[in-house]
Amino acid sequence: MRKLKSVLTQTRRGGILLPVFSLPSPYGIGTFGKAAYKFVDFLDAAGQSYWQLLPLGPVCKGNSPYSSLSSFAGNPLYIDLDMLAEQGLLLKSEFDEISWGKSEDHVEYGSLTKRDDVFRAAYKRVTPTIQAEIDAFRRDAPWLDDYALYMAIQTKEHPGFWYEWPRALKFRDSAALEEARSRHGDEIGYWMFLQYEFFLQWTALKKYANKKGIAIIGDIPIYAAMDSVDVWTNPELFYLDDNLMPVEVSGCPPDAFSADGQLWQNPLYRWDRMQRDGYAWWIRRLGAAVKMFDVTRIDHFRGFDSYYAIPASETTARNGHWREGPGYAFFAKVKADLQNPALIAEDLGYLTESVRHLLKRTGYPGMKVLQFAFNPQDKSEYLPFMYDKNCVVYTGTHDNDTALGWYKNAKNPEKKFFRRYVNLGRGASISWAVIRAAWASPANTAIAQIQDFLELDSHARINFPGIAEGNWGWRLRSGALSDKLCDEMRELTELYGR
Repeated sequence: MRKLKSVLTQTRRGGILLPVFSLPSPYGIGTFGKAAYKFVDFLDAAGQSYWQLLPLGPVCKGNSPYSSLSSFAGNPLYIDLDMLAEQGLLLKSEFDEISWGKSEDHVEYGSLTKRDDVFRAAYKRVTPTIQAEIDAFRRDAPWLDDYALYMAIQTKEHPGFWYEWPRALKFRDSAALEEARSRHGDEIGYWMFLQYEFFLQWTALKKYANKKGIAIIGDIPIYAAMDSVDVWTNPELFYLDDNLMPVEVSGCPPDAFSADGQLWQNPLYRWDRMQRDGYAWWIRRLGAAVKMFDVTRIDHFRGFDSYYAIPASETTARNGHWREGPGYAFFAKVKADLQNPALIAEDLGYLTESVRHLLKRTGYPGMKVLQFAFNPQDKSEYLPFMYDKNCVVYTGTHDNDTALGWYKNAKNPEKKFFRRYVNLGRGASISWAVIRAAWASPANTAIAQIQDFLELDSHARINFPGIAEGNWGWRLRSGALSDKLCDEMRELTELYGR
């Protein structure tokens, strides 16, 4: 059995990107249960070093893991029901015969609302011993009180966004909050119970993976969602007006892919105020990520150098402007306070020399995506021979098509250049050719979507950026990870010294 420490100090490593929701499960969505442990076993047998995840937070409307109700809490949907039964908190009959959706290939989020009734049945069986453990968990999770209160108010009184709540609750009047705590004590306890179970199961799974020598790469978005606990409890850290509504919001400017740019609508940080207290909120946030993961990918790294600000009244991203971010001073504080945590910088898109300089100064590995490499008119920095070793190469990310889907949709000159570059033989696998290019590259770390090893097409895509519905749902079929695939993955990984 490999040791985690030796894996993390190994120069060349390989791994798989697979969201938790994509794991097989008879209960509609992947969880921290049996299939997760089997996947860890598969990674170990296949010679992989990393399991990369998408963010694990409770999602807002649209089910995007990059839009979360909390930067600290976990998504209760990942709590495994069989494990609750093993704890004596559920009877198998209370969830085994429920229809969690008709599709084995896609999460049907509408069917998962029935989870709430099942979880509440489990909560009613909490023993004094478990309650003592919940109380201990609460003492170590300073964010939990606000999160549980937020969820209780939203569930029992005001299902809308916090900024639509009555003024006293919206502005967090102390008397109003105390009254809400008094009214909803049991509901608050319920939401604390769910977080206790989430972290109990997650911690056990991560410990198992680490024992097998599999390191976990987590992921956090740069911005907080407007309808999150984070903004409700820390409005002074965001560009909000006197009515606690955004003055400017996030996004990115028009480019070759989008004439209107992208309007993300997250409230922007008041970096000047964050600097005054030593970026305390961010240090807590990254500190929580360091505890949860072995390595953490930060989305939209360039926003720490400069970020695009769009007036909140705009309906497109056309009329935004660039503002200066916190720069290296922020990362110097992170390195000092968190003992130089292992981070990956998502540095994709248009990069200025200033962003490149910041990345180099931090020492963090950036990202390379092979699907961006094969424009015959341009000697792309995403071509493997251009890589510095200190980077992570991906066959594709959650925002990309699968390798096979990419090739099918590529223009003919791009296909021709790709075939020449990888010396693709007649009848050879497109997907495995992309993987081989990543694994053979100079990059210290290579990550592939499991869909690419399975040679799946666009139907297995995770996300279509700019399309609000139908994303974040692809699921791995039970039994798809064969012994033959495992052997082929291990052979490829050993061949290229990963």
